[in-house]
Formats: sequence, structure tokens, C-alpha cells
Amino acid sequence: MPGLTYERFEIGKHIVHSIRRTVTETDNLLFTALTHNPQPLHLDAEYARATEFGRILVNGIFTFGLMVGLSVNDTTLGTLVANLGYDAVTMPHPVFVGDTLRAETQVVDKRESKSRPNAGIVVFEHKMFNQRDEIVCQCRRTALMKKSA
Repeated sequence: MPGLTYERFEIGKHIVHSIRRTVTETDNLLFTALTHNPQPLHLDAEYARATEFGRILVNGIFTFGLMVGLSVNDTTLGTLVANLGYDAVTMPHPVFVGDTLRAETQVVDKRESKSRPNAGIVVFEHKMFNQRDEIVCQCRRTALMKKSA
């Protein structure tokens, strides 16, 4: 399994995730429809054209989910017990259809679990960048990770 166990994470470890993704109109439309989000900024080109952005914005929850998803292979694939929470989610720049996104992760904290001797808690800081190296999303994710057997 590609994910890392608790012991393999060191505070300060920096991971550049190799998978990148160009966001399509279909991604945004399907995600927005599947989550029943009627926000016209995501669905209505004429409405969006009249805003300060001048075009459709990609749904921020899609961007957030993609950021976490791009990190999974290098961090938690097969070694995650549970995600305990997401904190300090920010989206400092908008994402538009056609943007190519990439993610990086840094381990910012880790500690033993008090209630589970076979697991530890790791805090990740995830960041998503567009093709202009602007941060479009970031968060802290706290994860309960398996320890080596």
C-alpha cells in the first residue's frame, strides 16, 4: 500500500504530489449538480459574466475535495483509520474551468493517540496551486493513522 504509517511521518516532511488535474466544465457542472448547489456563479454563464469574475467559477468544494484527493496516494492510502477533522480551510484565489491544479502537503504535527495504542494522529497542511503558482485552496487535516504492525 502506498500510504504511510504513523511512524513514517516526520514533522516538517514536505510532499509534492505528482498527479495534476485540469478542471473541466463537466467536472464543475456534475459536482455542482450532484451536491444540489444552485449557485448561479457555478452554473449560469450569463449570470457569471456580469460578476467581477466575468465567467463561471469552479465550485470551491470540488477544489477542496480534489486537493485532499490528490494527497491520498502519498499519505493515507490504506493507512488511514479516520479523518478527524479539517480546519482553517481558505480559498485565496478563484478556480476557473481550464485551470490546472497541483497539490503539496506538509506534516505540521503528530502525536500518539491516547485511546488507540495501534494508531497515532498526524496533522497535514494541504495546499492547492493553479498553473500560475497561486494558492487556490489550503487546509489543515487531522488524521488518525495506523501504526506499523
